[in-house]
Amino acid sequence: MLLNLSWVLFLRLLYDCSLVFNRREMMKSRSFWLSLVLLGVFSSVTRGWMDSAGSRRLFSDAGRLHQEESRRFEVTRRKVLYGEDGLHASCEKKYCGRGSKCVVNKDTNQPECRCVEDCKSSYMPVCGSDGKFYENHCQLHRASCLQRKKIYIIHSKDCFFKGDTCTMANYSRLKSILLDLQARRRSPPSSLAADRAAQKRFLVEDLFKHLDVNGDRHLSSSELAQLMEEEDLDDDLLDCTLEDLLRFDDYNNDGRLTLQELYTAFQVVRLSLPEDQKVSVTTITVGLSTILTCGIRGVLRPPIIWKRNGIILNFLDLEDINDFGEDDSLYITKVTTIHMGNYTCHAYGYEELYQTHILQVNANGSELHISSVRYEDTGAYTCIAKNEVGVDEDISSLFIEDSARKTRLSVGNMFYVFSDDGITVLQPNECEIRRHIRPEERIFTSYEEICPRVEGDGTQSCLWASAVNVRDKYIYVTQPKQHRVMIIDIQTQKAIQSLDVDPLPTKLHYDKSHDQVWVLSWGDMRKSSPTLQVIPEASAGEYQHVIRTPFEGVDDFFIPPTNLIINHVRFGFIFNKSKSAVHKIDLETVTHVKTISFRNYSCVPQTMAYTHLGGYFLVQCRRNRPRAASPQLLIDSVTDAVIGTNSDVSGTPHVSPDGRYLVSADEDSGRIKVQAVTVQGEIKLIYDLQTNIHVSDLTFQPSFTEGNQYYIYATSHLQTDVLFVELSTGKMNVLKNLKDPITSKDWPWSSHNRIMKDSGLFGQYLITPAKDSLFVINGKQNTLRCEVSGIRRGNTVVWVGEV
Repeated sequence: MLLNLSWVLFLRLLYDCSLVFNRREMMKSRSFWLSLVLLGVFSSVTRGWMDSAGSRRLFSDAGRLHQEESRRFEVTRRKVLYGEDGLHASCEKKYCGRGSKCVVNKDTNQPECRCVEDCKSSYMPVCGSDGKFYENHCQLHRASCLQRKKIYIIHSKDCFFKGDTCTMANYSRLKSILLDLQARRRSPPSSLAADRAAQKRFLVEDLFKHLDVNGDRHLSSSELAQLMEEEDLDDDLLDCTLEDLLRFDDYNNDGRLTLQELYTAFQVVRLSLPEDQKVSVTTITVGLSTILTCGIRGVLRPPIIWKRNGIILNFLDLEDINDFGEDDSLYITKVTTIHMGNYTCHAYGYEELYQTHILQVNANGSELHISSVRYEDTGAYTCIAKNEVGVDEDISSLFIEDSARKTRLSVGNMFYVFSDDGITVLQPNECEIRRHIRPEERIFTSYEEICPRVEGDGTQSCLWASAVNVRDKYIYVTQPKQHRVMIIDIQTQKAIQSLDVDPLPTKLHYDKSHDQVWVLSWGDMRKSSPTLQVIPEASAGEYQHVIRTPFEGVDDFFIPPTNLIINHVRFGFIFNKSKSAVHKIDLETVTHVKTISFRNYSCVPQTMAYTHLGGYFLVQCRRNRPRAASPQLLIDSVTDAVIGTNSDVSGTPHVSPDGRYLVSADEDSGRIKVQAVTVQGEIKLIYDLQTNIHVSDLTFQPSFTEGNQYYIYATSHLQTDVLFVELSTGKMNVLKNLKDPITSKDWPWSSHNRIMKDSGLFGQYLITPAKDSLFVINGKQNTLRCEVSGIRRGNTVVWVGEV
C-alpha cells in the first residue's frame, strides 16, 4: 500500500503518475501539452534530439516557454504582493485561502473572498480526501471552496489507477528491477561512484543499447517482448510488463521508444545551478509578502521540493506558505519574524543539488531613548520610515509631569502585592504604600469578605496563588482554597466580583489576543482531577462567567506572549505529566488542532518557552531521575515539527522580550546557558555560566545605557542572594542578603517560591519577596532600592502601568 511508503517514494510515484496520465488520459488534449511544458517535456526533444535542426527548434521552443513562464510568474507575483486582483488596494491586506481570491464587492466596495472561476490548464494530478481525482492542485482547492468543506491531498494511488492491474507502485518496481539487472550485467565505472545521477544515466543508456537489438535507436514492442522472454521476468514484475513502457512513456505515440523517452521514464535529467546562486539572501519587512524562486534549471526538471529545517513544505497545506505547483516558487504571505531562517529547494530525486535561501526579516524595532527627562521634553515626536516603496510616518506624544504633584489617588505605575494580610499597592520609586486592602473588606457585588475568616484561626488571613493584569483595567487573582477567582477594579482599587471555578485554581494566564483569562485548577492537592476553564471578554470586568474547556487531564498549558512585533497569538499548547506529547489548541474556538508527539525522544514535557525570531518553541523535558540531564526539544512553529534537540542545553528555558536571547537555568546544578537567535533564525550558544544560585525564577531588565541589551535577574529557591548578569558579556554580580525566601512548603502552587517581577517593558524597578518582607530593586542602577517589612508570603505580584 502506498500509505506505508516513505515520503520519498510517494514523491517518486506522484512524478511518475503525472507522466503516465499525460500519456494515457491526456494525449489528445491541450492539457496534455501544457503538462509537458510544466515538466519541460516537448516533442522537439524526441524528434530532433540528434540533429542540429531539431536542436535549433528545441532552443527556440525553450525561449518561448521561458518567456511564457516569466509572464505567468510576474502575474502571480503581482497577485501576491499587491492583492489577489492586482488592482484594488483594499485587497492588499485581505487574505483568501487556496481556491479563492479577493475581489471588491461592487455594492459595498469592501473586499471579500470568492471561489476562483477557473484554473490554468496544467496537469499535475492529485488525489483528494473526497476520493476524487483532480487534474491539479488548483482544481482540488477550487472544489473545496465551492463545496465549503475541507478537501486535502491524500497520499493514495487508488484514485489514479482504479481497475488497472499495473499500478504505479508496480510500475516503479518494474523500472527498479530493470536497473538492478542492468547493473549486474555491467557496473558503472568507479569514477561515477560519488554521482548517483550520473550512475543512473549510465545504466539507462546501457539498458537502451541492450534492448535495441537491431540498432535502429528505437525500442519496439517486439524487442521489449523478446527481453521479457529471454530474462523470464514474468514472475517478478507484479502484473507489469516491459510493454508498459510503451503504454506509459511513449510520449509522441509512435509505438516506439527513443533514448530520450527512456530518460524521461527513469527521470534521468541534467540539472544545473550556477555556483553564485547556491546561496541566496532575501530581506523582507514584516507584513509584506515574498517569493523565493528556485535557481535549479534543466530540461525535464522534476518538480521542486522545498524544505525548512529538513521538513518538506510542499504538502503541509500551510496558510501562509504555498508552492502553488505551477512555477515551483515558494510564496510566503504576510511575513513575520517566525518565517526568518533557511529554506532549501531541490528537484525531486536529486537531493544532492540544492539551493539555500536565507530569509532575513526586518522588524522595524528602532527606539528613541531620552535620559534625564525635563519639562521641555514635552511635545510631539515624529518617526519617519522610508524605503524604495515609499514613505510613512507616525506621531507619538510625550507629557512630563512632576511626581510630587501626583495626587494620592493615582493608581498607575504600582506593584499590587497579594499577601497573607490582603492586598498592598506599592509605589516603587518612593517605596510608599499607597493602599492596603485588608482581608475583612467586602466584595462589591456579593458583599462577601475578600478573605473569609476560617473558624478556629486567631487571625484573618488570605491565601493567593496567581494573578494577571487585564489591560491595566482589572486584576484577576486566584484564591485556591475558596475555589474562586476574584476581580479587582484598578481604577477604584476595590474587589468588584468573585467567580466560582473548579477546585484549587492555581494558575492564570491572560490571552491578550482574544481578551480571555485561562484558569488551571488542580481539583485537589494531588492534582488528581485537573481542569482548564476560560473567562471570556475579561476586560469587560462586570458580570463575568466561566466556560469549561473540553480538555481533560491538563497538567499545564502554555500560551506564547505577545510583543511589539507579534501582537496576535492564535494557538496555545496543553500537556500532562504522563504523555510524551503536547496538544496544539485554537485559542479562539477553544478546540484541539493537532498532537505533536515526543515519543521518539522519550520526552514528557514540563515547561515551554517561545521565541518569535525564527518561530521556535523550546520544550523542557521532565527528568527521568534526580540530577539526570533532560535536554530541550526544538519545535519549528511554521511546520509544527520537532526538528531535534536544542544542542545539549537543559534546564528551564526563558526568552527575552525581544526574542533574541534564550536563557536556560538548571536549578539543581546552578548552570545557566545563554544562547542567541541570529538574523538567519539559527540558535547559537554565547556562553555557559556556572553559579551557586539554584534558580527559582528569573526575568529580563532592559539596559538603560545600551540599546537592544538586557540584564537577567534571578532569584534562588534556597538562598538569600539575587544574581544579575549582563546578557551580552556574561558579566555577573550579586545582590546579597535579601533575607530568606518563602519555603517550598509554604508555597505549594509552583516551583517559583521566590518570584522576580519586573515593571513592564520600559520600567526600571523589580520586586522580589522574602519570607516576611518585600525588596525593591533599581534595575537602572543594579542596586537595592528598599525593603518593605511586614508583608508575609507576598509571592503573588502584578505590575500596573500608567492608567
